[in-house]
Amino acid sequence: MASLKSSPAWKALKAHQKETARAHMRDLFAEDPGRFEAFSLARGGLFLDYSKNRITAETMALLMDLAREADVEGWRGKMAAGDPVNASEGRAALHMALRAPLGGNGGGNGAGDGNGTAPNLGGVMPAVREAREKIGLMAEAVRQGQWTGETGKPVETVVHIGTGGSHQGPAMAVAALRPFRRSGPDIRFVANVDGQEITNALDGLAPETTLFIVASKTFATQETITNALTARTWLMDALGHDAVQKHFIAVTADAKAATDFGIRAENTLPVWDWVGGRTSLWSAMGLPVAIAIGQDRFEDLLAGAHDMDRHFLEAPLDANMPVILGLIGIWNIDFLGAGALAILPYDERLAGLPGHLRQLEMESNGKSVTRDGGPAQAGTAPVVFGETGTRSQHAFHQALHQGRRLIASDFIAALENPAPAPGHHRILLAHFLAQSEALMAGQTKSEAKAAMKADGVKGADAKTQLPHRVFEGNRPSNTLLLDRLDPFTLGQLIALYEHKVFVQAAVWRINPFDQWGVEHGKNLAGPILAELLGGDATGSHSASTRGLIGRIKAGKAETA
Repeated sequence: MASLKSSPAWKALKAHQKETARAHMRDLFAEDPGRFEAFSLARGGLFLDYSKNRITAETMALLMDLAREADVEGWRGKMAAGDPVNASEGRAALHMALRAPLGGNGGGNGAGDGNGTAPNLGGVMPAVREAREKIGLMAEAVRQGQWTGETGKPVETVVHIGTGGSHQGPAMAVAALRPFRRSGPDIRFVANVDGQEITNALDGLAPETTLFIVASKTFATQETITNALTARTWLMDALGHDAVQKHFIAVTADAKAATDFGIRAENTLPVWDWVGGRTSLWSAMGLPVAIAIGQDRFEDLLAGAHDMDRHFLEAPLDANMPVILGLIGIWNIDFLGAGALAILPYDERLAGLPGHLRQLEMESNGKSVTRDGGPAQAGTAPVVFGETGTRSQHAFHQALHQGRRLIASDFIAALENPAPAPGHHRILLAHFLAQSEALMAGQTKSEAKAAMKADGVKGADAKTQLPHRVFEGNRPSNTLLLDRLDPFTLGQLIALYEHKVFVQAAVWRINPFDQWGVEHGKNLAGPILAELLGGDATGSHSASTRGLIGRIKAGKAETA
């Protein structure tokens, strides 16, 4: 197989980029009145406008050639069929099965056949069905006050303990769907091993009305288990050893480890090795979401993701939202040099979305090695960051507009907002539209002069300000408009980005489902901890690490 950069499609795109390097989106819009219609796409409650990118019809055609040359359709089929697409660990990636309809006996392409029939990929659907039913029973028992603790009192607060994928998705979804919470306990999240976070989470809680969820696939993640042990001690100090059985739930692939911790088998929910942390929201890791909004609305969340699965698997490449979003990302990263992507939700409910997508993109595709072990030739994952608008406008948009580094942006907003604050949403949407327009169009010298005249800036001040008020524009962005932010459309939105990342991985020839760099960092922490607790610093560390270990020990960092 030819290397990626020597492939015909890549070479054609490179030549096309050179030919169109001077093109400005202002001119592209002026020359084509139908540009918006040509470069936009709807699926259910989602609408994608990708017209504010440095693309033409030829660009998109060449990108589709690249997708076909990379066999995106074939890799899509392999994932849906349950093939071990996570080659370095010999695992399938069957997260689509987690949100498939539960009716029927299985079969199909991994996303159902549209008639309520769920797939039976590798025989996983019976286990998925059983877990979904158990999630529902547990969630409703907690929500309705039927789950009682050691003293017979119902649960008032749920503290979810996890990290990484077991934390990001659930925490984001619980916050995003807050308007759909009908009743039930308060939910708090702990993900950082910094003792301040667990201390803050427990502050003001009553042990007899607190329920803990320990979410750890291996039940050995140091950060999660350390926090869980602290929570267990806090509980037992107040209610005794036996209280653990009524006040802890585990979500793990290692049921024995959970039992050894003191959690009853019936209070343990499964997760499987074919579920990656970054796509685990749809599994029992989503229990806090089901508790927050109810099992029926949790099923709506899964249904929205399933709807996007069907679209991804069935739509032709040139009308496929995840494919289009993924290929435009590759164009921006590898051909235009955009090394960063700003996620900009103009909706306070989606404050956790940039963090979730940051992990999804950077942990999945932050690779320098292809799936066959060779060096990756393209840019792979960009730096992903973000904040809600309009806060982001007053924090870092200046760099988006006039910084020397090209940064792509994804703007996200909902047509409806349930907040009881008249007038706010229209103002929010005005800023939402204005920012992407400004990034695209920029401001010419004549426009800057007109703006200064309108502002009353004259003479020497106008001459001084002019170069600072002129900016090129031509900065790429996508706009995602949701009919409303509800469980179904949130499911669609998250699944859209999951499949986008998969498309990019297929083109870049990398494995998006492993994270060996993360594992290496975790492994190094163990010996260092032993040294901080009293052992001697070893020669295997750099002089810097040895020196810092010594300084920390001399400073008696552990004070309490």
